[in-house]
Amino acid sequence: MSRVVVCGSINMDVVVQSQRQPALGETILGATVALLPGGKGSNQAIAAARAEAAAEMLGAVGDDAFGHELRAFLRRQRVETKGVKVLSNRATGVALIQVTHGDNAITVASGANAAFTQKMVRRAPRRGETWVFQFEIPVTTTEALIRQARAAGARTILNLAPMVRHPARLLKLVDIAVLNEIELAQVTGARITAKSARRDVVAACRKIGSAVTIATMGARGAIVVTSQEATALPGFKAKVVDTTGAGDCFVGALAARLSSGASLLEAARYANAAASCSVERLGATPSMPSPREVAARLARA
Repeated sequence: MSRVVVCGSINMDVVVQSQRQPALGETILGATVALLPGGKGSNQAIAAARAEAAAEMLGAVGDDAFGHELRAFLRRQRVETKGVKVLSNRATGVALIQVTHGDNAITVASGANAAFTQKMVRRAPRRGETWVFQFEIPVTTTEALIRQARAAGARTILNLAPMVRHPARLLKLVDIAVLNEIELAQVTGARITAKSARRDVVAACRKIGSAVTIATMGARGAIVVTSQEATALPGFKAKVVDTTGAGDCFVGALAARLSSGASLLEAARYANAAASCSVERLGATPSMPSPREVAARLARA
């Protein structure tokens, strides 16, 4: 199995559960709160490690209580943290996550994530590794590292989340782009929703520019689009508690399975099953499933 290297964000998630979201200017009582490790990069690294990949994290945290706890948490999850920089002049990233009836709304204060640069990376990509990226660190850093990884012969996966302005040339450097229907609509300008017809989703995916594009569609599953074909992978039944981190679970599990030698469709189906397991528990990293859980979900399909 080759190494999965995740370059991205590391946050502390402040998860607030309530019966409804407050209106502008309104205060509501009766909510519950939890502090949970998060950040799309950290989530994806932990998902890869849970899927038994040799996972490594590259990113930045502040020299504060949240930063020290997050680095320790990554190590406890068997994620290599030598590439996580501690910045004395920045706070650790924080995400405020409002959860209502299983759906979530997220506001992020990037902190140290916004200061992560290519110069902070002290190790070079290696042929055969899988390098994973998102859009919660500076785009300039992401592009520079993708170029390095591609030149070294590593596989590159970009999760286009959250959607930010980026140069069109970036996606041509990516082996696999992963995005949900909202991000697909944002990046292509197509009218894509969770209920869009498969042909419309495929047509939008073909505008992305990467060698492979995977559209994740929640309960509907995922659609894998290459230059030759498009394959729809049906979703798995799940009792939804919290969708936070489901997309990250998909990406991390996908990278892990690809690094183990699985085919693209085998890896995507495994990732689909892993993501369906993750929505049945609260929080992002606490919900990342074990291989045994995913195998059971696949066996019941």
